[in-house]
Amino acid sequence: MNRKKTRSSSKADRRNILTGLAFISPWIVGFLCFTLYPIMNSLRYSFTNYSALKAPRFVGLDNYKTLFTSDPLFMKSIMNTGYMMLVGLPVIIIVTFIISAIVNDRRLRGVSFIRTLFFMPTLVPMVVLCILWIWLLKDNGAVNQGLALIGIDGPGWLASPRWAKPGMILMNLWCSGNLIIIFLAGLQDVPTSLYEAVEIDGGNILHKFRYITIPFMKPIIVYNVVTYMIKLLQQFTESFVMTNGGPNDSTTFFGYYLYNNAFKFMKMGYASAMAWIMLVAAMILTFVMLKVTGFGKEES
Repeated sequence: MNRKKTRSSSKADRRNILTGLAFISPWIVGFLCFTLYPIMNSLRYSFTNYSALKAPRFVGLDNYKTLFTSDPLFMKSIMNTGYMMLVGLPVIIIVTFIISAIVNDRRLRGVSFIRTLFFMPTLVPMVVLCILWIWLLKDNGAVNQGLALIGIDGPGWLASPRWAKPGMILMNLWCSGNLIIIFLAGLQDVPTSLYEAVEIDGGNILHKFRYITIPFMKPIIVYNVVTYMIKLLQQFTESFVMTNGGPNDSTTFFGYYLYNNAFKFMKMGYASAMAWIMLVAAMILTFVMLKVTGFGKEES
């Protein structure tokens, strides 16, 4: 009797599994054909000389050797991307976190409208934002006119190798409402009773921020840092639309240079090697970030 029940239950389990696989089969087929196959093919192409016009020719590790030893623009693209991560990423994370903490106060008048204003730029297509910021960052654009009101002579943002990347950081900061929304969602989960306990103990707003807000928000901060770090590693549209990699290759970021090699210079094998370097770099940076922050460790 028990054997019959076991057999019938195992048949039902198999039937349920097959039914589930049938329902998700379109996704499985799409993943295998349009994601996994291109990924594995790009790994193969990274060891070849492939122009998309001729059959790939195996060259071993030559693409990787050339990138690290004979391509100064590749190293410059790494430095440009590193600048965005070391300078732009902390600025964007800190400013958006502070803004989120401010608009988290429900006593603030018009707080819902203010939150909407910060989120609205994320709804605009990136190409449109780039065109808008070309106008804002002109010599006589709105940014320099605003600086002139406080007595500062604004630079030629996109025309200067020194100021082009800060100009893009300013643009990324303006359209980082998604970070603010994620921070805001985390802040609303912090127990208000803890803030009240700090007040009873005589603590001020800085004590609340340091001992309550930041520890509770640590997972959210790490998540935003990692995801935005990967976004900066793949940064492309801003360079393509706003500066075409200039001036003087100062905005030739890793993702933009990869695109140029693949579709402008038709060096598909070379670009595939860059893509795998990008993947490995993203994995290493993510691992280091999680290790440094101790994210995922169980509290003792």
